[in-house]
Amino acid sequence: GRRVLLHNADVTLSIAQPTAPMDYHYRNGQGDELLFVNAGEGHIESLFGTLDFRRGDYIVIPIGTTYRIVANGPCTLLVLDMRGNIDTPRRYRNEYGQLLEHSPFCERDIRVPQELPAHDERGEFPVLVRARDRYTMHTLAHHPLDAIGWDGCLYPWALNIEDFEPITGRVHQPPPVHQTFKGPNFVVCSFVPRKYDYHPLAIPAPYNHSNVDSDEVLFYVEGNFMSRRGIEPGSISLHPSGLPHGPHPGAAEASIGKEGTEELAVMLDTFHPLRVARAATSIEDARYPYSWAAHE
Repeated sequence: GRRVLLHNADVTLSIAQPTAPMDYHYRNGQGDELLFVNAGEGHIESLFGTLDFRRGDYIVIPIGTTYRIVANGPCTLLVLDMRGNIDTPRRYRNEYGQLLEHSPFCERDIRVPQELPAHDERGEFPVLVRARDRYTMHTLAHHPLDAIGWDGCLYPWALNIEDFEPITGRVHQPPPVHQTFKGPNFVVCSFVPRKYDYHPLAIPAPYNHSNVDSDEVLFYVEGNFMSRRGIEPGSISLHPSGLPHGPHPGAAEASIGKEGTEELAVMLDTFHPLRVARAATSIEDARYPYSWAAHE
């Protein structure tokens, strides 16, 4: 049910709205996957066991994991699949891989599969495998999750965006302080409710800038987005590299004296240009570029 919106050679961004459990299992043999749960709840069934998910969860699915999504009713997922592996930012880890105290989240916030149900069923079990830019349906004579245990340090895990502790300062903090994950030629950031800059002369709204190194994608989850108008929950914006952008007219002035924001959003920055898929062009808001006009 995934609908591709943006993609390049490193990462693909899709939206999925499953309304029923998958009637097959899936395995991505090309790279890791990162799922963000925008709405709904359920669980992931995998060879590593069952991992519950709820609204606001990031779910990391390692490469080669056989799994299926079981949603408890309607669900909306933002899906990133990539050519390689996703990880936490290096600057937040020590030489042993442990998250440091100045990291915006830690190991206590991470959830892993807890239960490994036994499966010994026989029959016909379809498994959809992605490899070498192709999808192949395998049919197994045994249940694809027939495992008695597992070992190692590679397994699915979840982190809720509400457990991300924002880093703030006296003046405006640049986007890297919001970084949550890094992938092959891209980063993922979390914008969460936080205190604004507390210098007496600070202007909390972000300054106008050009992303000369990356394309910037924002998925707006909820809240009031202080630098934008006309943005609703579920909106997705794309600001290509090299094009200046910043607060809408009047937003910088309106932010003066404000103490905090309740916005919640997920940002994807890619270091290679993104292509726009047909599904995205069909839902594009053609007036968005003109929202910076002062008369709007």
